[in-house]
Amino acid sequence: MEVIATIAELESSLKPLKVKGLKIALVPTMGALHNGHLSLIAEAQKQADIVVCSIFVNPTQFTDPKDLEKYPRPLEHDIKMLTEAGCNFVFMPSIKEMYPNYPTAENWKIDLGSAEFVLEGEFRKGHYQGVTQIVFKLFDAVKPDKAFFGQKDFQQVLMIKNMVEVLGLDVQIVTCPIIREDDGLAMSSRNIHLSDSDRANSLVLSKALFFIEDHYKTQSIEELLANSKAIIDSVPGVELDYLTIVDGDTLLPISTKMDKNTVALVAAKVGETRLIDNVVIN
Repeated sequence: MEVIATIAELESSLKPLKVKGLKIALVPTMGALHNGHLSLIAEAQKQADIVVCSIFVNPTQFTDPKDLEKYPRPLEHDIKMLTEAGCNFVFMPSIKEMYPNYPTAENWKIDLGSAEFVLEGEFRKGHYQGVTQIVFKLFDAVKPDKAFFGQKDFQQVLMIKNMVEVLGLDVQIVTCPIIREDDGLAMSSRNIHLSDSDRANSLVLSKALFFIEDHYKTQSIEELLANSKAIIDSVPGVELDYLTIVDGDTLLPISTKMDKNTVALVAAKVGETRLIDNVVIN
C-alpha cells in the first residue's frame, strides 16, 4: 500500500493505471477508521480494480472549532487497518495541500437544493458547503470512476449526489449500508467519546428507529413519531435534536405513508457526544 501526501504525487501514481484502463474507486474518510469504513473498502474492491482511501479531517465542514479540535486522529491505527484490508493507496494531504490559502476562505458556493438547509443543515449551518467543497477537491485529484459513502450520513450522500448532478461530474456515487455493533449502535468515529453510561444510553437511538421500521405498516406517521420519541424520552442523558420520517429525495417530513424511499432519521446529543442514525424503511 502506498501512502501519498500530495495531489501531484497521487496523479502521477494513478495515471499509468488509468492508461491501462483500470477502474479507480475512492473512499473518502476523515480517519478514525472502524469496520464501517472497512465495509466501504471491501465493496469498492468488488466494483473497481484500484482503491484509493483518503484520510483528511476537513476544517471547512466543522461548524464548531472545538469539534474539529477533538476529532480523533489515530493515523498509525488507520494505516494498519487499511494495509490489512488490502487498500492500494492512502491519500493523506495536509490542510495547505487542499487549501493553499487556509485559513482564508475560498470562493465555494454551490446550489445543493432546499434539502441542504433541513435536519443537519439546520443544526450545522454551512456544513454541506464544506463537505461538497472537499469532496469536489478529492474527486478532482483522484478522478475516480466510483466513490463510496456510508448510508449513516444519509443527508451527506444526498448532498454529494446533488453536487455531482449540478456540476455534471463523471463519477458514480455508491451508497453502502450502515454497519452496526452487535447491540445495534451505528458505528461512528465519535463513539470513542462515549462514557460507559452514555454508550448504554445511545442504544435508544437505533431502538427508536427500529420501532418505526417494525411498525411502519401498522401505525400512522403521527403514532410512529409519538411512540418512538417516547422511547427516547424514557432514557436519561439523551437530548434529541430531531426524529423524523421523510421523503428520501427531499428530506421533507411526510404525513402520509409512501411506498418507496421512506427514511427515518435521528440526531441527538448523548452526554457530550452528538450522534446521528437512520433507517431506510422502503
